[in-house]
Amino acid sequence: MQLYRRHLLRLALAATVLPRAGIAETDQMYEALVALVDGDSASFTAGLEAIRQRGNPDMTAGLIEAMRFTSAPDRPIVEVLEAITGQKGGDDWFDWMLWQERHPEVVPHPSYARMKRDLYLRIDPNFDGFLKPEWIPRERMKIRLEEITWGGVVKDGIPSLDNPAMVAADSAAYLQADDLVFGIAINGDVRAYPLRIMGWHEMFNDVIGGVPVALAYCTLCGSGILFETGVKGRRKPFVFGSSGFLYRSNKLMFDRETLSLWNQFTGKPVVGPLVESGITLEQRPVAIAAWKDWRAANPGTSVLSLDTGYSRDYGSGVVYNEYFASKNLMFPTNVDQSKLRQKDYVFGLRLFGGAKAWPLAAFRAEPVINDTLAGQPVVLIGDPEGRTVRAYERGEERFAARGGALLAADGAEWQATEEALVAPDGRRLGRLAGQISYWFAWNGYVGAESELYGG
Repeated sequence: MQLYRRHLLRLALAATVLPRAGIAETDQMYEALVALVDGDSASFTAGLEAIRQRGNPDMTAGLIEAMRFTSAPDRPIVEVLEAITGQKGGDDWFDWMLWQERHPEVVPHPSYARMKRDLYLRIDPNFDGFLKPEWIPRERMKIRLEEITWGGVVKDGIPSLDNPAMVAADSAAYLQADDLVFGIAINGDVRAYPLRIMGWHEMFNDVIGGVPVALAYCTLCGSGILFETGVKGRRKPFVFGSSGFLYRSNKLMFDRETLSLWNQFTGKPVVGPLVESGITLEQRPVAIAAWKDWRAANPGTSVLSLDTGYSRDYGSGVVYNEYFASKNLMFPTNVDQSKLRQKDYVFGLRLFGGAKAWPLAAFRAEPVINDTLAGQPVVLIGDPEGRTVRAYERGEERFAARGGALLAADGAEWQATEEALVAPDGRRLGRLAGQISYWFAWNGYVGAESELYGG
């Protein structure tokens, strides 16, 4: 797949003309970088030598970008990277992206932003909306430009589903019993969105129970997060799409109103007009569950129709099957694997001013876990086989699973619904919004401020 992506860019570059520049240093370094991607052999060698002679590690980002897309061997670029950094970063683009992530102190040369923007606009001119020169100076971004990578598709190359058609459960004959769905219930409106469809689209914009929402599904992170898209002070709800860009193996979504780029995992804008807005999208509860289990618990559910308006192979176990089965990541990011493996599933909560993750495997021994988050009592009910976890407030109760029932310490049997835990006397403990994800994503975006459940 990586070779295929590189081939696509080579075809795009072959149709362009190498831009002319003046004699200013920034222009000289820009020309040197572009020559590494689409220059002839002599230009490639001259460009590398100019960068080597200059001897400054600020050209690292440009060299790494060029290494991904050049048709030349990687080794000559690696040798120059080693010369200007004084370090052994690895043998290819993947390795040096990891090195770059570990070295935020290395600030790219001014030629890098221009080179990157021009390269990406050759892939898709629509990327211009995300990479406006006024929005990509380092001080105006919440993430590092050098860590934004092309995900192999153009803008909306992974098309969102906007207000998609739903059908009754009885009409969803295409679903198998163990197919996983994203299950959502808001104000009595109960819906299921199968992962085998959402894997091709990674985003829906919809109104459920009168609430405008978007489900942002990063297949690379194994994480689907339900956000409210109405924001106080704004006239219209946001409508989101997939930009085609990644940051540390996580999709960058964008809103169609301002074309700001947003971090899918945090629900915050990171590049563009909304960077200083202070907006953080509110999360809503969503559960991953096997279709048979979701339907049994929610017999009135509606289901996403196969009639999406797009031609895709929505078969069971088709989309991203090789990636999901692999222990490896498709794109580079550093991961602390001292406690969990990078693609172990966790369930995470970010509430009450704190954050905590529970390994999905912990629910094999303890299907009901009584715990605390930032001093607040919580209870989690999980099923690793269905990749299902629901979290609730716990109050002063302690719960246990007995013969398929949820019992409080006094022996009262409580009912677990999509919105709350309900006691026989009508008392309610509210549902909490969390998400399933791979460990690498949780650790990468929340790890510094997060606890990890130890059982």
